[in-house]
Amino acid sequence: MTFQGKPAVSLPSGFLLQLCLALAAGAVGVLAFAPLYFWPLAPVSLWVLFSLWYRSATTWRAFALGFAWGLGLFTAGVSWIYVSLHVYGNMPALLAGVATLLFCAYLALYPALAGALTRTLVVRLGLSATSALLVVMPASFVAFEYLRGWVVSGFPWLSIGYSQTPGGMIPAPLTGYAAITGVYGISWLLAIAVALVVRLTCGAAAPPLPKAQRIAMIALLVLIAAGGSALQQIVWSDPSGKPLSVALLQGNIEQDLKWRDDQRTPTLANYHQLITASQAKLIVLPETALPDLLDRIPGEFLESIRGHARKGGADILLGVPIADQVGGATPHFRYANSAISMGASTPQRYDKQHLVAFGEFVPPLFAWVYRWLQIPLADFNSRAVDSRPMHIAGHRIAINICYEDTFGREIALQLPEAELLVNISNMAWFGASLAPDQHAQMSQMRALESARWMLRATNTGATAAIDEKGVIVRAMPAFTRGTLEVTAQPLTGATPYSRWRDTPVLVCLAISLLSAALLRRRTSPAGR
Repeated sequence: MTFQGKPAVSLPSGFLLQLCLALAAGAVGVLAFAPLYFWPLAPVSLWVLFSLWYRSATTWRAFALGFAWGLGLFTAGVSWIYVSLHVYGNMPALLAGVATLLFCAYLALYPALAGALTRTLVVRLGLSATSALLVVMPASFVAFEYLRGWVVSGFPWLSIGYSQTPGGMIPAPLTGYAAITGVYGISWLLAIAVALVVRLTCGAAAPPLPKAQRIAMIALLVLIAAGGSALQQIVWSDPSGKPLSVALLQGNIEQDLKWRDDQRTPTLANYHQLITASQAKLIVLPETALPDLLDRIPGEFLESIRGHARKGGADILLGVPIADQVGGATPHFRYANSAISMGASTPQRYDKQHLVAFGEFVPPLFAWVYRWLQIPLADFNSRAVDSRPMHIAGHRIAINICYEDTFGREIALQLPEAELLVNISNMAWFGASLAPDQHAQMSQMRALESARWMLRATNTGATAAIDEKGVIVRAMPAFTRGTLEVTAQPLTGATPYSRWRDTPVLVCLAISLLSAALLRRRTSPAGR
């Protein structure tokens, strides 16, 4: 995938300099995400990567450039993994640093493989410059981005489409596509737009474009941006009853104190005070807010908060680990990271289904990791449950726990029945890092995809209420104790994404890659 000549916008010619540029571009791309939300840096970062791929002389170089870009992105963007490993997991500092770097290197393999696949297809099929850039490169990039969010339980953090959520001073142009395509569709459209710019600016590095094709490409760029803005005006959901008063509790319990025996009583007293001070119809506590297994929580505490809820005709939703005895002759316990309800409605339970590798379960062959880690309750299990919303506070509410709201296709399983989305999390594991804001940004995307409010109750932040347009309407300062009182509007209706999830985008990606054979260069490349 190499073309002779020089591009209109010059890039370093030495390969080492190109690697450094790719690394820097990936790192700078992190600023496109929360908390800065400066989305223009996402296409700039991609433009550098695509331009370097476009000039790659070998598959190995395309792989290395993608790896450097990914290493920059993930080392700058998710190095907070170190905090959970060393500060709270008690892994030795050097080992935690190496483990974090290896994890970032693993994530960088995905854009690296996308670059290698792109050049391989271009060379073997003899594609034109335009076909290579507009068809193969964007599809390869997003296909591997999707795989990153699926392999080994998935890690979809910093998918490029998340840069288009509301929050920055400059409105993101592609936000409106979320309800139709989901985050990966936005990633694909953004990648196509960047590829168009690369093709328009590559100058003598590729055969010249006829005027008509240049105009068509510019028109397509405008259409992609204008379409996103126009789609933001569509109302995908309708009010379902009156607005609901909700209290989102933020206990601010330090992670290194959370599971200590001498801190259990103060923690319960902390939440008891916050609960009984609220008159909201739905009171939501964070993930594992109760610092012990449910059957070990004092009965008087549970009866007191249950009585408060019933007296006010309210419901409490709280996170707590639960031990279930299973088996016959040789019974044993299965542990679940759960959310339970109590109060005016029938008691209900939801168990976290999508567990976090190394945080909540040990992948096969990796048991040795726990010789270095001291993470409590790291042997959770998931159990088969109906993906149906809870009926509490007079509404159907879809519950998801922590990491689960990073998977749009799984949240959509409870739609369109659910009228509200609720996420309970404990991000204290990652300290004062980018992680809480990045996680809240993914909740914004889930609100956009579903056209529902997303209510987040967390231990230390980011506790927030997000409306159906993906806007954070209220939020609590991080690392503070208190209650975020909000009035949320339950909604009904189905977005295209909630019906079809990622299937249309995956089909389009597959068609793009498979159709590359049909775009094989049969004649002179001039004018293509």
